[in-house]
Amino acid sequence: MQVTERSFKGKTVVLTAGPTYEPIDPVRFIGNHSTGKMGYALAACFAARGANVQLISGPVSIKAEHQSINVTSVTTADEMYAAVKQLALEADILVYAAAVADYKPKVVADKKIKKSGNELTIELVKNVDIASALGKEKKEGQFSVGFALETHNESANAREKLQKKNLDMIVLNSLNDPGAGFKHDTNKVTIIEKDATTAFELKQKTAVAEDIVNLIWERING
Repeated sequence: MQVTERSFKGKTVVLTAGPTYEPIDPVRFIGNHSTGKMGYALAACFAARGANVQLISGPVSIKAEHQSINVTSVTTADEMYAAVKQLALEADILVYAAAVADYKPKVVADKKIKKSGNELTIELVKNVDIASALGKEKKEGQFSVGFALETHNESANAREKLQKKNLDMIVLNSLNDPGAGFKHDTNKVTIIEKDATTAFELKQKTAVAEDIVNLIWERING
């Protein structure tokens, strides 16, 4: 059977995309270079195949066009976690494609921090790991997919996340691969599962999204 425009009809996909911004003061934040392109490409691909997509998006400059994509816009990791947690119970498929900041400032200044001296120390505290937290509450029959962007020990780190976060598959990309990761329209991924590894060549992110969605469909319907 091939994946068609009705393959995911009746399925609800909860998907995160983009970065999170963790405020330091009213004008500064901790963030990353995620554009949200990979997550939005996945949302479009699922929607084109019949799914109802709940997209929780960090701050990005792109928009979702398909009528079956409902976007919840958030800024911080805490906001993203709250939004995903609210929607997770109704999800058939959970895809954690967002680049969530690992840490946030312990104290957020209510006024702009003025320059003073040659150094500034900001104490950081760990953000909630959204995929890990929701992995502990995963329902029977839910299919969950994580993402891992690595710079070293790529496969070992990804496999550890797969197990610890109770994921069914994890999409690994390495910043060591030219054209992969942030700020590109392309990506090169390896999809790791408990008993399988599937590597793909460098492709446009829209094509990468199709590869990921097709493999999810195969696993769900296998």
